[in-house]
Amino acid sequence: MVEPDIVVVGSGIGGATLAASLAPSGMQIVILERGEELHDSPDCRDDKAIFKYGVFRPHEAWYTSSEEEFNPGNYYYVGGNSKFYAGVMMRYRAEDFDELQHLGGVSPAWPITYQELEPWYQAAETMYQVCGDAGQDPTEPWHSGQYVAPPIADEPAIKRLRYSLGQNGVTPACLPLAVDLDRWLEGGMTPWDAFPDTNGGKKDAQSIGIALALSYPNVKLVTNAKVSRLIVGDYGRIEAVEYEHNNNLQRLNSKIIVLSAGAVNSAVILLRSADRKYPRGLANSSNLVGRNFMNHNSSALLAINPWRVNNAVYQKTLQVNDYYLRGGSMDMPLGNIQLLGKISGTILASQSSLPLVIANWIASHSVDWYVMSEDLPNMDSRVMLQNDKIVLDWKRSNWDAHMELVRKAKQMLKRAGFPLVFTRPFDRRTPSHQCGTTCFGHDPATSVLDVFCRSHDHRNLFVMDAGFLPTSAAVNPSLTIAAQALRVAEHIQQEGLQSSNL
Repeated sequence: MVEPDIVVVGSGIGGATLAASLAPSGMQIVILERGEELHDSPDCRDDKAIFKYGVFRPHEAWYTSSEEEFNPGNYYYVGGNSKFYAGVMMRYRAEDFDELQHLGGVSPAWPITYQELEPWYQAAETMYQVCGDAGQDPTEPWHSGQYVAPPIADEPAIKRLRYSLGQNGVTPACLPLAVDLDRWLEGGMTPWDAFPDTNGGKKDAQSIGIALALSYPNVKLVTNAKVSRLIVGDYGRIEAVEYEHNNNLQRLNSKIIVLSAGAVNSAVILLRSADRKYPRGLANSSNLVGRNFMNHNSSALLAINPWRVNNAVYQKTLQVNDYYLRGGSMDMPLGNIQLLGKISGTILASQSSLPLVIANWIASHSVDWYVMSEDLPNMDSRVMLQNDKIVLDWKRSNWDAHMELVRKAKQMLKRAGFPLVFTRPFDRRTPSHQCGTTCFGHDPATSVLDVFCRSHDHRNLFVMDAGFLPTSAAVNPSLTIAAQALRVAEHIQQEGLQSSNL
């Protein structure tokens, strides 16, 4: 293969968005994706195949610090985890960029402001064709433009729920969604949350970012290419990417390397690339690679009205942010409450010991929610390599705030007419909101990357995925990753490939 100008490792939201933005420059770009393209099959809309048999989950084991093995919900396909995402493209609140006191500690300030990222939020919303209404949510930050389309309509049961919530003291607002509803439903009458996209109904990293990038002849996608390590040359410059392709070990030289393998796997690649000169791994003079792992404190919540049937198909159009910035003990922030995709009896039975007949009844009478609170950065919460095994030593933080948010959500829903409310926390097997392992900042002693996601240690290395996030906030991270990717892409073009800074 001819030496490209840029190699992008990973085709998720970060890598795909960056590649699409750089493609018009004429630079020769190669995207290495460890998985393959996900093709349509009956399993793609089969809740039993997805949730009971886990047919799309990876054949991979990660480990806890106590050597307990688990199978992570970390997907390896063209488009990465976004193939299964909920389509929620939500901005961090403006306050999330400042230092915020939480019940469990302090969420540190970002090295850039909301105002600096706002134009890129706007551009990312346009690129991913986000449907929404910025006027409904009282915590929504200032927008310089409009969403490309109005919000996706509530189904009748959810419209009734929205009214009831509003009558009982909270402010329901639409979720901003990167979904073409008509196109999604052409593929089957199912939710999209956690179901893979194969017809372009969800605007994900493949259907938007990769499709746009590959429309240019200077961009090439290589699938089944699992990157094992990076190779360092003279003066700390990353010389090449080493990867396995069709059972062969290959090496690809490039002027610029962009790691976009996800917060866990990008950190793992850097750690695995250790050599005699860099015994702690690459980009790791700060000893922060893999540290400050965050993954949101989150719980599923089922609100049941025994006398009311919920016949929603997709359900996921509504959120409540009344407790996002205040409302907890000492008026502290608590987090976001948003609908899940509609839970079926099959899904519920596969995640519990309930008989299917009971699970079906519960599912038909429930409205299903995702309750999410901020997980604060912690140096000891980390990703490690031990004998080449991935160890995820996640140390939850701010859990008391999450439990308080769960209590607030239960009270809210009981007032709205749901006398039975059950909850279940998500654990490390669902690292879909993983972030923080290669955080960005101004000081090389306290951050891995600069504010344009370039390694402080290796000037031709960028890391563009959720690893750069210095805080998790309490919203879905996809839009923030896409916005920063667009910002980084412009920076790379302005710097120029021949710059001595590279």
